[in-house]
Amino acid sequence: MSAHSNKALTVLGLGDMGSALTRSWLAAGYAVTVWNRSPRPAPVGATVAATAAEATTGNPLVVACLLDDASVRATLDGVDLTGRDIVNLTTSTPAEARALSEWITARGGRFLDGGIMAVPSMIGAADSGAYVFYSGSTELYEAHAETLAVPAGVTYVGADAGFAALYDIALLSAMWGMFAGAAHAFALIGKEDISPVEFAPLMVAYQQAMAGYSYGTAAQLVSGDYTEGVESNLAMMVTTNATLLRTAAEQGVSAELLTPFMALMQRRVAEGGGNESNTGVVDLLRR
Repeated sequence: MSAHSNKALTVLGLGDMGSALTRSWLAAGYAVTVWNRSPRPAPVGATVAATAAEATTGNPLVVACLLDDASVRATLDGVDLTGRDIVNLTTSTPAEARALSEWITARGGRFLDGGIMAVPSMIGAADSGAYVFYSGSTELYEAHAETLAVPAGVTYVGADAGFAALYDIALLSAMWGMFAGAAHAFALIGKEDISPVEFAPLMVAYQQAMAGYSYGTAAQLVSGDYTEGVESNLAMMVTTNATLLRTAAEQGVSAELLTPFMALMQRRVAEGGGNESNTGVVDLLRR
């Protein structure tokens, strides 16, 4: 197989994710050249390059899965990127992705940024639900869409190189909020004769039922009417928060995961938003 066929690519970075990506392409019949900053066993079947420059110039398509934005720049600094298609799957911020896009483009390459919505064990696994947000060069994406779809599903979110990172971090932020609520809930029942294993399905089902609330928030943000379709207004929610806090105190549980959001809710009420949903909190965060 020619090193420059459309069934060949380079992967920079052999951490858990980089290795999982490499294995998925190898399993699909791709010739994969790999390089890692420190000595590390490569997946069986991969060709190990001696230097980052050798790996990068060996194939038109180069996938970087390194530690951070700085490591990507350090790895590619001084490497001839003319005609290279660089796909960055390193976690970064939107601003970092945009700056890196300009940096790559100025050196003769095309750039696509990606946000991986999966853990390594989900990569290449059928029906795992893994997918990757991509943004940046439309031409690059269209040229390599088939290859990029091998490890996980693909969702292209636009030519703005920062959008993939923004989608990624926004969803991760939502995830941490959910995890925070779950941690508080488990702490509340911790001293009682209640099995966490038996409680978990109830919590998951309730979280899933409440997840749809985001559709209403989105619609209100577009319409600008935060009172539209409100069944339980913000003033009522703030009143109920007092009970949540008293319960935490009774159970000997810190409320520190709840109080920052509760403070924002109370502030919105004080500003006249008592008849709204909690969508107004979004405006407080954006000030």
